[in-house]
Parts: sequence; structure tokens; C-alpha cells
Amino acid sequence: MTLIKSISGIRGTIGGGAGQGLNPLDIVKFTSAYATLIRKTTTVKSNKIVVGRDARISGEMVKNVVCGTLMGMGFDVVNIGLASTPTTELAVTMEGACGGIILTASHNPKQWNALKLLNEKGEFLNAEEGNEVLRIAEAEAFEYADIDHLGEYREDLTYNQKHIDSVLNLKLVDVEAIRKAHFKVAIDCVNSVGGVILPELLERLGVEKVEKLYCEPTGHFQHNPEPLEKNLGDIMGLMSKGGYDVAFVVDPDVDRLAMICEDGSMYGEEYTLVTVADYVLKHTPGNTVSNLSSTRALRDVTRQYGCDYNAAAVGEVNVVTKMKETGAVIGGEGNGGVIYPESHYGRDALVGIALFLSHLAHEGKKVSELRASYPPYFIAKNRIDLTPETDVDAILAKVKELYKEEEINDIDGVKIDFPDKWVHLRKSNTEPIIRVYSEASTMEAADEIGQKVMDVVYSLAK
Repeated sequence: MTLIKSISGIRGTIGGGAGQGLNPLDIVKFTSAYATLIRKTTTVKSNKIVVGRDARISGEMVKNVVCGTLMGMGFDVVNIGLASTPTTELAVTMEGACGGIILTASHNPKQWNALKLLNEKGEFLNAEEGNEVLRIAEAEAFEYADIDHLGEYREDLTYNQKHIDSVLNLKLVDVEAIRKAHFKVAIDCVNSVGGVILPELLERLGVEKVEKLYCEPTGHFQHNPEPLEKNLGDIMGLMSKGGYDVAFVVDPDVDRLAMICEDGSMYGEEYTLVTVADYVLKHTPGNTVSNLSSTRALRDVTRQYGCDYNAAAVGEVNVVTKMKETGAVIGGEGNGGVIYPESHYGRDALVGIALFLSHLAHEGKKVSELRASYPPYFIAKNRIDLTPETDVDAILAKVKELYKEEEINDIDGVKIDFPDKWVHLRKSNTEPIIRVYSEASTMEAADEIGQKVMDVVYSLAK
């Protein structure tokens, strides 16, 4: 059994004793701590907190515990039912709520669940707020409401519809062009909430035909739910038979978007954001942001439009902060996470799909041809396992010194930017490992430079 507490929420496997897994006792404690923070920090006059969940088997149990606890803390609960992460984020601001909790373990397997915590803007808590929730939970420094001040409960299942409406109302979403293109689309929604909302989105966008794979929201995921090539054999096989223009694949909470070309090859989730950014920049030039471990292709495309690209530390909240600082018109993460401020500051696969199809309709190309029009990069992902005694910070400092002739970014680990490639070293907060990401114009070159820097680290660790 596993229970992981972090600044972004609480995540764990279902079952086990107190403090061992994601069980009712720990859910109550953590929800109470979150409610205490919101009570202290909110500037909104309402007393509402929104709760949405993905289709996990444990979702009903977790939802009941969370909603009951919030009512016990004196908050009115608006349960929006089966809803994606971006739907829940939008619901917070549409409701004028003090905050929101999304019950999802994102791309983790079915035995996992988690509480993701939102502020009154429908955005994730920052590090300071997350740490305060952890402190309150640890100290059990919360008080429940008396009989006259218990919260109320209501269900509102209209937010999927409202989310779709908001996407269709975006200026750059061209429903007319999409309809005229007569697109045939396949989707894999891994038996979660994507299966509820994506078919309706695509129908209202004017897509001619939608082939649905694993769209029943049962929580019994038919494959590993992370939308990576190794997990997507079924939909890649379907696409390779022909007859469809593109396939969209989402994770269980629909904030990540992967795509498959008409010939069954992967589009590459790093290029979801690159492609959407190309379309957005073409119509509304401006700055872009992604995290340090994302492809350099976004920087290249941004500079083609004479605009500035900035890198943020890994983590959605860090990307959003940098986007606000630089007034970015588009940003996100290389894992298929598109953040479009015109809609809201959260990764949103629905927004990604609508903008991508608008772009595809305007370009009049096959999806594989569109993909080939972007700078070709390949990312290798490795890890260095160390002993608990290893001083990881000291090693990273030495690496930085060794490569000081190159362009160095140390806001999140150490990233070494060579003229034609890069390597990013990040230490894990939970285990003695260093994650090593490297990118170059071929996979061989990416592996080679990654291995070269890894060898340096191993020699320093001796």
C-alpha cells in the first residue's frame, strides 16, 4: 500500500491501514486541512467548494468521504459528478466557488486515486499553500462546524455541457471549417470521463464520424492509462487499417492529449502543444512557455513568429506562473498538456482537440504531413539510481561547474543547453534518483548525450 503526500495533493492506492494507503481516515484528515486553508485564504464571498471525479472504481467512495467532510467543515458542496480535471477547474470560477477538489490519480493505474486541490481561480495550489495543507493535516489543526453551520449539498450535472459550450465559443475554434473538412476521428478514452465528454464535443464541432474505443466510464481501464505509444496498440492498429483522419487519446482525467496519424503512427505527445501553439501564434502572436523537460520545437516555432519562448520548472503550477509573468498566449507541458489562457489556466484536452482540428482544417494536410512540417526532435528518458547517502545537490552543483561553458538553467535541477541538443537532470523529491531527459535531432544522438552526462554523474557519485 502507498500513500504519497505532496504540495499538489494526496495520492495513494486504495486500502490498507491508516497512513498506509488512500483510506477514509486519511481522506478526512487531508480534506479537513484543505478546507481550513481555504477558509483562511479565500477572497470569494461564497461558501461553495466544487467536487468532480474521474470514473475510477474507488471514485464513489472517495467522493462520499470528501463531500461529507467538507459539509462537516461548514462548506456547501457542489458535486458535478463524472467530470474531467479541466471541467472541474472551469466549474470553480463559473460557480464563484472558494475552491475545488478533483478526485483523480491522473494516468496512474486503477488501484490509485488522489485529491487534486484547486484555489478560487480553479488553479492548483502553489507550493506555499500546499505545504500549509500538509502542516495543518499533520497537526490535525482543524475544527468542524456545529449543527447550525453544517454545509449543504447539491448535484449539478450541467458542467460537461458548459465546458463544451466554452470551448465552442473560443474565437480560434472554427466549427464551420471543421464541418466542411468532413473529418473522421477515432478516440480512446481508457474507460473514464473522456468517454462521457469527448463524443459530444466532437459531434458539436461538426466531426462527420467518431469511432469510439473504451468509452464506457467503468474505471476498469482496458490498458495502462498513460497515453504513451507502448500502451496504445489497439487504437494504433485501428488507425493503421485506414479510414480515419486522426485519433485522439486522453488520460483518465482528460488533461493530457496524445494523437495518432492517419497511418497508425504516433504523432508524438511532445508535438501536441507545438502544433496547437503554431495555430494560435499564426492568429494571435505572443509569448509561449513550456517546462524545462519539453521539446525545443516549441521554442523554434515561437521564434519563427518573432516571439519569445520561456522555460518554467516542471509542474503545471510553475508553467502557469511563468505564463502569467510573461503574458504568454499559449503554453503547457510536453506530455500533451495544452494551457490556453483564452479559455483558462489549466491543461485541457478539449481545448487542444478543438484548436488542433481547426488548424488541420485550415492547413488541408494529412495529419502525418502536418507533423512532418515541424522541427524533428527526439527525447530520451533515463534515470540514475543512487544510494540514500548520496548528496544529489552537491553532484548537480559539480555538473553545473563542469559544463559552465554551455548555456545552463538551474531553476529546476540542471539543464545544459548545447547548440543542437540538451540534457536536463532533475532530482526526485521522493527517492534517491536523478531523472535524465535528453533531446537531439535523432534518438541515437539524444541517447548518446544523455549517456555521456550520466557517466559524468556516476563518476562524481563514486
